[in-house]
Amino acid sequence: LYGPHGMQGQFSQVTGAQTFAFNPPAISGVGNVGGFQYELEDRGEVGLEKLNATAYQFIGAAARNPKLSNVYTSFRNDNPQLVVNVDRNKAETFNVPLANVFNTMQIYLGSLYVNDFDYLNRSYRVYIQADSPYRATLGDLQTIYVKSSTGAIMPLSTLISSTQTRTAPVITHYNLFRSIELSGQPAQGSGSGDAIAAMNGLAKQFEGGNITHEWSGISLDEIQSGGQSVLIFGLGILIVFLVLAAQYESWTDPLVILMAVPIAILGALVAVILRDMIAAAIPPVGFVVSDVYAQVGYVMLIGLASKNAILIVEFANQLREQGLDVVSAAKQAAETRLRPILMTSFAFILGLVPLVFASGAGSASRHSLGTPVFGGMILSTFVNLVLVPVIYVIVVSLRERGKRRGTPSPPSGGRTPRTGTTAETAPARI
Repeated sequence: LYGPHGMQGQFSQVTGAQTFAFNPPAISGVGNVGGFQYELEDRGEVGLEKLNATAYQFIGAAARNPKLSNVYTSFRNDNPQLVVNVDRNKAETFNVPLANVFNTMQIYLGSLYVNDFDYLNRSYRVYIQADSPYRATLGDLQTIYVKSSTGAIMPLSTLISSTQTRTAPVITHYNLFRSIELSGQPAQGSGSGDAIAAMNGLAKQFEGGNITHEWSGISLDEIQSGGQSVLIFGLGILIVFLVLAAQYESWTDPLVILMAVPIAILGALVAVILRDMIAAAIPPVGFVVSDVYAQVGYVMLIGLASKNAILIVEFANQLREQGLDVVSAAKQAAETRLRPILMTSFAFILGLVPLVFASGAGSASRHSLGTPVFGGMILSTFVNLVLVPVIYVIVVSLRERGKRRGTPSPPSGGRTPRTGTTAETAPARI
């Protein structure tokens, strides 16, 4: 959408009109457009002129801010309008009901609903209005006539006076306060949090007194959620840890498995950074924003990365029960599960390719979800095949060493200190 080769760059060449290109909202129904919605509010009757001037100060400063892009507002305080005043005294003098005056203006200049009718099993509505060539200019008011209560016909222009002015066609309110909505996007390489921080920084410069702001749309949800993404990620790891601890009846085996997660997250971050570097050099490639879709991808990697580690740890434990030492068990488990891990991982990675290289409407969300999972799975698949067996050997060796230290040694001399009887040595079980 943005940049010299994007739609906004092409629209900037259009003269005689203001054009904007924007993404649809990331979550359908939350907000009107993608990006952020910033509500500039008048809380002290400062007036539309000052509120509008403050809004354009924001827009000018945002255009120079490296964290913001395409900040604009659809509010206009100088739209041309025609104000028509009805001379009520004159209308009463000529016995013209005011309802006739307003109905005539509505019918000719606007439209009036009459009724419905059915035709070919379909219902149609009937509206009456003057044809467009006869209601397009101010002079057309001279050709409109109104009927008095006595049946006389007279020109509508004799009962009205018109003036041209400039004002806002629509005045919006947010939380009952008169407001102007500013919409915008994070700049390339910046996230929504950076854009929110940048707008809050501009608020300290231009707001004051009775002019303040509120956030709406998905930006409001993001601010209210705060650091919940970190909490959700931590709860995801905790749940996986507790489930694995119950499965293996051990506190150490889940630690070995979850050590695969940081490698996957590292791969996800590297993939996002590399994609942004490529996107900066090749404009058709889309940037990746660390939005809610990317955060979902990070949480997905907890289970996806743990899957491969579970296979290695499970087979290593089975080999340990058969009498193999810890090093041989870890090595053989990695060799045995090499093919299944690679096959399942490659199948999943190839399935992510359409998300990574998606195009068209909604492609930005697919990029945000597919790119981190794609990079995380590639790095996790290759690195964890070597790292997990090594961690398994270290953790299991430390665990068994701790058990040996905690096992009490039998009393010397084969005698118990209380009874003084000789203790027989039990035969060793093989």
